[in-house]
Amino acid sequence: MTSTVGPRPPPPAVVAALLTVLALVLLPAGPARAAETPEPGAPYLGAVLDWGTDSAAGYAGRLGEPAAVYGRPVPLPMDDREQGHLRHFLSQVAAQGGHALLTVRPDVALDRVDEARAAVLAGQLADVAQDFDGTVFVRFAPQMNASWVPWGQQPEAYTRAFRAVAAALDDRLEDPVMVWSPTAGTDYPFRAPTSSAPEGADLAPLDTDGNGTWDRDDDAYGPYYPGDDVVDWVGLSAYHDETGSGEARNTVPGPDEFSTLLGGAGASDGFYAAYAAARDKPLMAETGSFWSPEAGGPSALEVKAPWWDQVLATASSEAYDRIGAVVWNETVEERTGGAVAVDWRSTADPALAAAFRERVQASSLVAGPVTEQAALPGAAPSAPGIVLQGPVAWAAAAAVLGAGLLLCLLPRARSARAWRYAEPSPRDSRIDMLRGVAIVFVVVNHVGLTSLFQSFTQEAVGVVSGAELFVLLSGAVLGMVYGPRVRGELGEVVDRTTARAWKLYVTALVVVLLVYALSRIPVLESGAVTTFTDQGTGAAGAGAAGSTYDLYAGMDGLFAFPVQAHVIPAVLLLQVGPWQFNIMGLYVVLILVSPLVLAALARGRAWLVLLISAGLYTVGTVFRIRLLPSQFEDSFPLLVWQVLFVLGMVAGFHRRQIVGWFADRRRRPLLVACLLLAVALALFSWSGPYASSSYDVRLALLPEAVFRAVYDGYFGRTWLGIGRLVNVLLVVVAGYALLSAYWAVLRRALGWFLIPLGRASLYVFVMHVFLILAVANIPVLEQGDLWVNTLAYVAVLGLLWVMVRTRFLFGIVPR
Repeated sequence: MTSTVGPRPPPPAVVAALLTVLALVLLPAGPARAAETPEPGAPYLGAVLDWGTDSAAGYAGRLGEPAAVYGRPVPLPMDDREQGHLRHFLSQVAAQGGHALLTVRPDVALDRVDEARAAVLAGQLADVAQDFDGTVFVRFAPQMNASWVPWGQQPEAYTRAFRAVAAALDDRLEDPVMVWSPTAGTDYPFRAPTSSAPEGADLAPLDTDGNGTWDRDDDAYGPYYPGDDVVDWVGLSAYHDETGSGEARNTVPGPDEFSTLLGGAGASDGFYAAYAAARDKPLMAETGSFWSPEAGGPSALEVKAPWWDQVLATASSEAYDRIGAVVWNETVEERTGGAVAVDWRSTADPALAAAFRERVQASSLVAGPVTEQAALPGAAPSAPGIVLQGPVAWAAAAAVLGAGLLLCLLPRARSARAWRYAEPSPRDSRIDMLRGVAIVFVVVNHVGLTSLFQSFTQEAVGVVSGAELFVLLSGAVLGMVYGPRVRGELGEVVDRTTARAWKLYVTALVVVLLVYALSRIPVLESGAVTTFTDQGTGAAGAGAAGSTYDLYAGMDGLFAFPVQAHVIPAVLLLQVGPWQFNIMGLYVVLILVSPLVLAALARGRAWLVLLISAGLYTVGTVFRIRLLPSQFEDSFPLLVWQVLFVLGMVAGFHRRQIVGWFADRRRRPLLVACLLLAVALALFSWSGPYASSSYDVRLALLPEAVFRAVYDGYFGRTWLGIGRLVNVLLVVVAGYALLSAYWAVLRRALGWFLIPLGRASLYVFVMHVFLILAVANIPVLEQGDLWVNTLAYVAVLGLLWVMVRTRFLFGIVPR
């Protein structure tokens, strides 16, 4: 048998390599990926805007050229409404030829950001980013090494969540860029040294030097780094802000402050050297310089110009050629409940913008456009609801005003007289029904799910929320109940109101501590009631999301031995607790001082009471005074919000006289005018850019800029703008009049539900806090499905009604 020996076949690896080379040479190239990495030494110019009051085109107009990167926050989980806002954001960025920076802010605990939740987010981002030609930078949970964000200082949970999100985005998006971005660690760990880790974290990863104490000698970045395989860019929040947790003060930046925050190009253990240079990763620096108009001292230009010079010089330096983008904070932040406004903007006015523009153009920063400027197909409007414009909008407004006028005229017909309010009971059920409306508004807005209910409760009856109605009507009830007794029984009134205030105070303490105890249960997601995240409303829209605040900051000291000194006063002064419940502290104070008001009213000094109340309101509004250290002062400043309670007390004390005065035929035109003006203000509210869902109807009666200017100037909520105050009074007058004229009809339609809730409004207010906690732990409600959430509201409101009707825990919970 013979055989032929031929040449030896090449190894399989060599064949594979040759085939790969041939494929690269012969196959047509795919679409080019958007430039995600700028040239060394030529970083992108970026800007994070307040998208509720600003736009990409507006920024480009102020600066004279567009940014190369525009940033926006993205909540996790994200609902349909937020997807609409995000699509509109991307359309603005595409029109300017820029890249998009999406800052994902988890609204759930990090250990709940698993593969399934990450896949949902990735699918949503893929949908909204379809046809977007720029690079999508995804910055997941930035400042994770800080103590002031709810996802902060949990290294193991954070790195798992980051990797889950990165894997999901790689599967669904085309070339996403994952950005890992801590905050500059010069004061790390931003708290006193301790031998214990924060809740939800293990001390071992945080105690990097192994001395048993978590302190400033520990690594501020390493424990939080998810890995080179999932991090495309590194980032750093590096601000000039010397306030810390102290008083706001404007200071001029010191020399080389920015490069110190980066860690220095030559320092082997500095952030820039360790994470940008050593790992060959582009660096995205987010920055700005603290300046507050309320703090006095140097001017905005004197504070900001030296910081611009430092940042731009560093970014243009060859020693820092891995800096790939400098993203400027172009927003205004409110601190201490709005008492201090921090203006981070570099283009706040023409003079400032001109100085900033001159420096940017002289630097190596690359402005836009950096991609082709094009319209994004299918971009949603800024408000995802049904927007009526032009003649259609004005015809709808005329129809609504006509309906209001018809409601005023119809009660004059004989057939309608049987509908009038004629209950023999001394208790005014109309007030109870109005309180029922107010408490429903409060519950719906506090639960916070996107549903059809928001269309009827979120500033739908005017620029009014349930809180204003609730405070005014509570004062009215107190004036009605104690007014008849105060003339001869002042001592008893003092005893009763003091006992009531004490009961409310004890109730507040119990709720605060019980919620905190529940938050310590590991499997329970408690962020809905233990943290507060600014949400855009009114003029700002949902795009204006702000910072997240820990409402139980420092409470870990309760478990120290001995208990840390600051904890007990914080609890007793109601400085901690759920934001949905903090108004209880306001009621405690107002009820304590109510006998003084009642005594003055009993002596015919209503004019003096109103004059003093108006004076306090004016002082509080103008000077933004925060009188007490309690948490409620952040949202309901005492000097300002007392005016609603006092007006309610005066109206309740003189209810019969006021009703009789309006019943006079000579005053009917005034009553009609009040009702029509209330309708007009409701139409104004419907003209805002904010839509609660895709089914919400908005009327484009005013240009967006005009609406925002009027809203911000006269209808602010925290400091109770004069327009909002008038609107509340008109809504209550109109509502009371309509209930008086159409009582039989309205009582049959809604009274069966609203009156029991109104009569037990305090009970409902207490119980709704725990229902919010329950809702936050139902996974299906985190997906933002409008109809599922609407059914959830039906269940929550129905459950509260059943609890009231069955008097569930009435012996324990005050009513």
